[in-house]
Amino acid sequence: MKQEEGIPVTAVFDIGKTNKKFLLFDERYRVVFQNSTELDQTTDDDGDSCEDLEQLVHWIGKQFENVTGNEDYRVEKLNFSTYGATLVHLDKEGQPVTPLYNYLKDYPEPLQQKFYDQYGGQSQFSIETASPPMGMLNSGLQLYWLKYRKQEQFKKINHTLHFPQYLSYLFTDKVHSELTSIGCHTGMWNFRENGYHRWLEAEGMLGLLPDIKPVGATYPPVGTDLDIQIGNGIHDSSAALAPYLIALEEPFLLVSTGTWSISFNPFNTDPLTFEELKRDCLCYMNIYGEQVKASRLFLGKEYMHQKRRLESHFNRESTASAPELDPGLLRSLINEGNPAKRLQLEQAYGSGPYPQKEAGNWKLNSFESYQEAYHQLMLDLVSIQTDCIGLVEGEQKLDKLIVTGGFSQNKFYMKMLASAFPGKKVYTASLSNASALGAALVINDPESFGKDAQKELLDLTLHKPLQDTGIEEYRWKSSAKRI
Repeated sequence: MKQEEGIPVTAVFDIGKTNKKFLLFDERYRVVFQNSTELDQTTDDDGDSCEDLEQLVHWIGKQFENVTGNEDYRVEKLNFSTYGATLVHLDKEGQPVTPLYNYLKDYPEPLQQKFYDQYGGQSQFSIETASPPMGMLNSGLQLYWLKYRKQEQFKKINHTLHFPQYLSYLFTDKVHSELTSIGCHTGMWNFRENGYHRWLEAEGMLGLLPDIKPVGATYPPVGTDLDIQIGNGIHDSSAALAPYLIALEEPFLLVSTGTWSISFNPFNTDPLTFEELKRDCLCYMNIYGEQVKASRLFLGKEYMHQKRRLESHFNRESTASAPELDPGLLRSLINEGNPAKRLQLEQAYGSGPYPQKEAGNWKLNSFESYQEAYHQLMLDLVSIQTDCIGLVEGEQKLDKLIVTGGFSQNKFYMKMLASAFPGKKVYTASLSNASALGAALVINDPESFGKDAQKELLDLTLHKPLQDTGIEEYRWKSSAKRI
């Protein structure tokens, strides 16, 4: 079947852990169709929860069938953005050998220690691969785990694909690797030598990994006469960064907020240090195959947890609107500097620039009102976020800071963050579906519609700082210096 009519579109499957989306972008990268679903989890061969790969593949096939049969659209290209730290192992017949193991699955501590003992120690290995020790989240180590804990399955593996490239394989029957997936805390890539880490060859695994192809590579589909080009797939964090790298000519730092807040600096080429590693920094790879230094903070998780505690303590309805920012109250809290009021991290304690081994216990009886406690909460979260940003900024001071995601809609947070960086231009971007858009852009020629149109897609809004509050000098951790 050939699509003869309809508007030309680029189709993208944007596969998150919870939400699975299918989107169509027109020639100016506007979303003209979107469908999403949440699929039930299944269990792996150990009884742990995991993605139901068969169900997902069926949903993807149905979505694609529906749109290619729709006369309103003419699909010219198709690409895939997915979460990382996930591998699909294929046998000689091209079928998955194992379930799609969940990256939150426990990794056996003795096996992990054995691995680090073999390959230079935890610290050295983590620095070389820009991969903090995170168990299954270091997806390369899943192969090591299979070799030593599930030998029969391991022996059947003919190719190992990263998740985005597996979805591309379903349409093209071609096996490839791609740098944005390899370079996201997998423990596979030696960032200092710009190549696969030696452990993969030592363990006889390099032969399982297909050739690396460019992120923008496309291929014809198999089993159909549709005139469509299929993309190679891309890791979702790198995909979400892509629209900014493509549209903006000047350096910038991107803060992607939500349950996790991740600060990305695509312009910091300094090697990851042991100190940065200990403070929850890591590296990703961008669409040009270059290092992106990043820092993490469990911001949204801490915020929601403490917000619920405040509502319970002060008998406040959860549906009530957030308090207005009061500069006078903020100034009073900063000047008072009462250690008893300072936020104690209860969810984010193991993340961010000041990781702790145990959760804190924030005492709320020091506050006279919900408003006062909320101001202290936001003051401290913004201070920690500020230090996260400082960790990845490096020597080259960047003038532009862009915030995306859930907290970009929080006026209180944005006003305080802008005030913490009075020397920078702090923007929010109202760009929805950033990872899907990035996946669409990399397999097309975005230059065809010009820089101005590209920047319009970002929808940047400048936020002005408050004056004379002292936020830029406030430190959550009293011993911390301005980074």
